Amino acid sequence: MEHPDFVDKILVVIPVYNHAATLRQVVEGVLRLHNRVLVVDDGSTDDGAESLSDLPVELLRHHVNRGKGAAIKTAAQWGLKQGMSHMITLDADGQHDPAEVLKFIAAIAESPQAVIVGHRDFAQEAIPGSSRFGRKFSNFWLRLQTGSQLKDSQSGFRAYPLLIFKHLNFWTRRYNFEIEVLVRSAWAGLELRDIDISVYYPPGNKRVSHFRGFMDNWRLTLLNTHLTLRSIVPWPHQKIIERQVDESERVETLSVIHPLRSIRQLLLENSNSQRLAVAAGVGVFLGVLPLLFCHTISILFVCGFFRLNKVAAVSSSQLCMPPIVPALCIELGYYLRHGHWLTEISLETLGYQALERVYEWFLGSLLLAPLLALLVGALTYLLARMVQREDAEAI
Repeated sequence: MEHPDFVDKILVVIPVYNHAATLRQVVEGVLRLHNRVLVVDDGSTDDGAESLSDLPVELLRHHVNRGKGAAIKTAAQWGLKQGMSHMITLDADGQHDPAEVLKFIAAIAESPQAVIVGHRDFAQEAIPGSSRFGRKFSNFWLRLQTGSQLKDSQSGFRAYPLLIFKHLNFWTRRYNFEIEVLVRSAWAGLELRDIDISVYYPPGNKRVSHFRGFMDNWRLTLLNTHLTLRSIVPWPHQKIIERQVDESERVETLSVIHPLRSIRQLLLENSNSQRLAVAAGVGVFLGVLPLLFCHTISILFVCGFFRLNKVAAVSSSQLCMPPIVPALCIELGYYLRHGHWLTEISLETLGYQALERVYEWFLGSLLLAPLLALLVGALTYLLARMVQREDAEAI
């Protein structure tokens, strides 16, 4: 390698939780290429870390299982104290090829201020359908929250500049950490990059996964809700780097707060003004309806069926977030039922009579949803046409 000092400041981290069968093989594979290896044992109970006693690796332990994110943060803080500049993480279950650490080292040399994520090859038949769906779903939310696009935002084979752990605070500590760190890094001005990697998925009966379906998906839902709401708040994000990006590669963040900028970006994504208007109208229509806890799923399903722009629809539905639009629907529904407006806001009307308010929300939405959908769709169409004319005149 041309820059030995630079390479010496790269730490390879392997978080492990009960992967005794594969851990030593993964560590030995990395040691053949790189001599700065740290294993973080996140409360394992299978004594897998004991198999590394004769290998030249650093070992940190959590006495109890705290989560993959917590293990990565422990490794990052240790690396900063040791004067490391970057950290490459890979899983201990054998799905990643240790030889591809060299790809990450080369990518760090090219883009030292980027978070680099391995894009796993999902062409093989052994890949579970849930993993394919999860990757697409996660990529969508990252795109919506940051404007950045990755092909595999769930991959655990990554390279981080350690400066992000010095300057940014993270709330999560389990699998959801790997989403939070990407979003907050993008908001802080760091580039998110892909590199292609291979992946090995053993047969189902030999696969060891600690992903807990309900709890981990619930944590991801809460995180994405928080990050999406934060992404539309007109308050600047903490910056680490003021990155200059060529116009040819710029991907703007989508937000209802910046409609012209967002529409211009969406028009570049194989959407014409008519279909963009329809997508925006669909997002608002479904966003107004009282589809409790499943607005986004409904929007994604409808847009997928009719091949509409999902990002445009979900972004438009943000206009319908509580409390204003639901309150208007309830007032309309109440008027339709009783002939006068609801003026008493109390525990009685909003608490004990909650089911009646939901029914009135539904009644009111039958009037308000099509009206708002037509209004937003028409406005989106006019703005899209205006953007197209401006761009045509600028050429």
